Amino acid sequence: MKKVAFHTLGCKLNFSETSSIMRLFREHGYQKVEFNDSPEIFVINTCSVTDNADKKCRQVVKDARKVSENPYIIVIGCYAQLKPQEIASIPGVDAVLGASEKFRLLELLDGFEKHPKTVVYAKDISEATTFNHAYSMHDRTRTFLKIQDGCDYSCSFCTIPLARGKSRSDSIGNVLRTARTIANNNVKEIVLTGVNTGDFGIRNGERKYYLIDLIKELDRIKGIERFRISSIEPNLITEEIISFVANSNKFMPHFHIPLQSGSNKVLKLMRRRYLRNLYEDRIHRINASIPNACTGVDVIVGFPGETEEDFLETYNFLNELKVSYLHVFTYSERPNTPAINMENAVSKDERAKRSKMLRSLSVKKRRYFYEQFIGETMDVLFEKDIEGGKIHGFTGNYIRVAVDYSPDLANRILPVTLLEIGATGIMQGEIIRSKVAAV
Repeated sequence: MKKVAFHTLGCKLNFSETSSIMRLFREHGYQKVEFNDSPEIFVINTCSVTDNADKKCRQVVKDARKVSENPYIIVIGCYAQLKPQEIASIPGVDAVLGASEKFRLLELLDGFEKHPKTVVYAKDISEATTFNHAYSMHDRTRTFLKIQDGCDYSCSFCTIPLARGKSRSDSIGNVLRTARTIANNNVKEIVLTGVNTGDFGIRNGERKYYLIDLIKELDRIKGIERFRISSIEPNLITEEIISFVANSNKFMPHFHIPLQSGSNKVLKLMRRRYLRNLYEDRIHRINASIPNACTGVDVIVGFPGETEEDFLETYNFLNELKVSYLHVFTYSERPNTPAINMENAVSKDERAKRSKMLRSLSVKKRRYFYEQFIGETMDVLFEKDIEGGKIHGFTGNYIRVAVDYSPDLANRILPVTLLEIGATGIMQGEIIRSKVAAV
């Protein structure tokens, strides 16, 4: 039985796909092991959102060659689709598979025999038209369920349409069947993932349904206690979706909504499909309907043409907006995107300075959000990881909570009193033991 290890870079969507490919290996008699357990085969699922993601791929290949003698190394994912020949030139890489080929890995690389030259299977992205369903399982407490892939948007900084192709979705029936399978594996929470999750419903180039149609059906699934919608574009988070989440016992009051810039000038340069007034309206509607909601924000700093004034407009906009935390990305030039040819590039030092300012703002935002719930008792779904004698979990509105470790806590939803924010920014809590026996 050959041993195979997996390493995933990037988003929840990548994790769902890695997990599904791992199950294919198991079905064919391979043994899944940890990265450092001397596997014969490595599968590296890559991201390519930033230049740093590309560098990480190279480092993982180097690490794989150190921990195993002459392993068979396969690179898949977005970086593999965008730059297959570049990856093929990395010492130690045996095979590169693009977007259309990664789910056919076992078929295309039957036997995993080494060849003098790296094997490359990467068709033009226009041929990536099939939806391959995927979901994670047993990697962590929550399951990431892929419902959508690809993107029809043309943001000037983004390589994802080049790496994953046009927008396409699973059917509602297939998603429901998969959700029931996940429920039968004692999973408590499902996170719906995709490249452009809010665009769910396009099949064979035609719109068949909308995201609201899917979440209404999922809300009826027995056995799953929590659903979350991963990142969703502001122009696609409708009033109907907000209202539904506000009245649902299963869909959690947690949204992650990309902003990218608080400057209308920069948003236009980015070719985003909204301006800041629409974003502000969505945040106000969420807070009005769901006062305890957690809202995360993606923001890019240092985009070409972003002046100091533009950046401060973004900073002040976010400072005044009632959001809970920020994911800050430093702009990175990506080949074959319109932005790479734009004038007035921002210096690397200035990008770093602006990133630091927004990350500091994020810490303050998250702390303020957490402080509002100190003293309250909230249900927490506990993860498997243990750190410093503590086990962590998340409330419905995505507050990370740490309690004293006990082996019976993982994958349970239990009432916890939120006590204080620890030195690392994690909420410290105490389980209400009198209620545990009844849960």
